[in-house]
Amino acid sequence: MLNATVYLESSDLMTNPAETTRSTESAATGSWTLDQDATTVALRHKTMWGLVNVKGAFTDVTGEGEVDADGSARGSVTLDATSLDTGHAKRDAHLRSADFFDTDRYPTLVFTADSATPDARGNVEVAGRLTVHGTTRPLTFSARTTESTATAVTLTAEIDVDRADFGLTWNKGGMIKGPATLSLTVRFVHVPA
Repeated sequence: MLNATVYLESSDLMTNPAETTRSTESAATGSWTLDQDATTVALRHKTMWGLVNVKGAFTDVTGEGEVDADGSARGSVTLDATSLDTGHAKRDAHLRSADFFDTDRYPTLVFTADSATPDARGNVEVAGRLTVHGTTRPLTFSARTTESTATAVTLTAEIDVDRADFGLTWNKGGMIKGPATLSLTVRFVHVPA
């Protein structure tokens, strides 16, 4: 996986069993689409020499998928880089600049899942590629299933990404520490034929 440091800390995912929807039904085969209203992609990163966590969320997220007869799936999730909102307009403008995402040249961040395979424990093993700032790197992680019916699936995961692997190296005075963490809750719904 080249130099990317990406993993899921399953102990950090606290799922309330009362909120988990499980079904013995298999996911419907065919096309699926991301439910934007039930999806969140948040970002956090340490700054001020590790003393402050900057938090934000991508407010424009789209996606699609395909489920095969054996239950495996593939698809993509696209984040509009200009939609990252940290609650601080000046910081958000800087994140869109050439120092970071360079949204004029690279308006989206895209994860393409080549495979998403469920296991018996309620996890999904995901393997694919993440493209940020014009650079594509392999990405594998485990996601936790919090909803699974024939027509809807919700997955949660936390993924640490080393921004330097994607050419995002601006770090005035060494203020930015460690990897960026993406916290995902993505819900896909079946598209009837």
